[in-house]
Amino acid sequence: MRTTVGIIGAGPAGLLLARLLHGAGIDSVVLEARDRAYVEHRQRAGILEQGTVDVLRAAGAGARMDREGLRHDGIELRFGRRRHRVDFPALTGGRSVMVYAQTEVCKDLIALQLAEGGPLLFGAEALAVEGAGTATPRVRFRHQGREDVLECDYVAGCDGFWGVSRAAVPAEVSRVFERRYPFGWLGVLADVPPSHDELVYARHDRGFALLSMRSPSVSRLYLQVPEGTEPEEWSDEDVWRELERRFETDDGWTLARGPLTQKSVTPMRSFVHEPMRHGRLFLAGDAAHIVPPTGAKGLNLAVGDVVTLARALVHRRETGSAALLDAYSETCLRRVWQAERFSYDMTTLLHRAPDATAFEDRLQLARLERIASSRAARTDLAEAYTGFPLDLPRSEGRAAAAGANGRSPAGSGRVPGRSWFEVPR
Repeated sequence: MRTTVGIIGAGPAGLLLARLLHGAGIDSVVLEARDRAYVEHRQRAGILEQGTVDVLRAAGAGARMDREGLRHDGIELRFGRRRHRVDFPALTGGRSVMVYAQTEVCKDLIALQLAEGGPLLFGAEALAVEGAGTATPRVRFRHQGREDVLECDYVAGCDGFWGVSRAAVPAEVSRVFERRYPFGWLGVLADVPPSHDELVYARHDRGFALLSMRSPSVSRLYLQVPEGTEPEEWSDEDVWRELERRFETDDGWTLARGPLTQKSVTPMRSFVHEPMRHGRLFLAGDAAHIVPPTGAKGLNLAVGDVVTLARALVHRRETGSAALLDAYSETCLRRVWQAERFSYDMTTLLHRAPDATAFEDRLQLARLERIASSRAARTDLAEAYTGFPLDLPRSEGRAAAAGANGRSPAGSGRVPGRSWFEVPR
């Protein structure tokens, strides 16, 4: 089997990359180890930055998102039994976020790929990336009980933290940066309308809590729990009682209860692998970086990676220049490290460490008071939360990918709406 771009992984990164390449007339094959039902039902984050929303719309994958997603114009910070709203559009020049689950993004992109795009093989387990440093990389994979080889010009490793792609980067050129946190999130789904119309981030002496939602009738809630906690350690009554404690306010706000339909525990860690490119292998999404979920950056970083890669591949085809491909890792990592910084700041701002001192507790409260009282501090948070720009390399500038006249290159398959070649302002 042969293609221009071999994509390992049918999560949002791999599926969106395939969609963008299809629109630009570049062929690809997507290999996914799991079956379709698994991919379409695995629960993941659901906060889409403004730039991610724009890209999905431009790629023709935004219709159901716009019908069913929930636009949010702010978040609430809750501490000391008081409530403080951060107004995104007022602080960012109009940007907002969208609540739309990653599972739904994957469903939309899978349907489009199967209807219009190149091959998408479920149950195709990638075994190894070979020849990444050569002009003829290959992906060995197993599908329907037999081994096969996908020959490519380029390989996109979108196969997550545990995938095979990152292992193809030689150890002597790899650098890993990592931090593990001594707590996790107990997440629950509840069949009850959300108790607030925007996300609530609560800092409490007993630990962090988050009120989120999946739809107008389904709530998604989280509790900070010790590292190593198992979901079954918490009864439904224990979950609701603890949530009520951590969200409690002095103004009579109440938390609505309902049946819990799912419980899971998410570990918390920060991870970055440098570089994100080796030869003709390009790492994207969780294969290259992980953030704690506090900043809602994981899915959005993956989108930034594949937009950067798609731009670079189209630029190579249209101009013959490999400059954007050569700059892929540097370009992505600038954005990745800003997201890592923001996610770390949000995590340390809102979670109580098991060994926290009274001094550290007061510093947390002082940081929160600064955000509540300072427009400049709220602006910094709002700009980061709604999304960092999808930058082009410093040396290339915007015109390199868009062309001297500011339009998308010929044959790029631009669809109505914001072009994914543009740098969001």
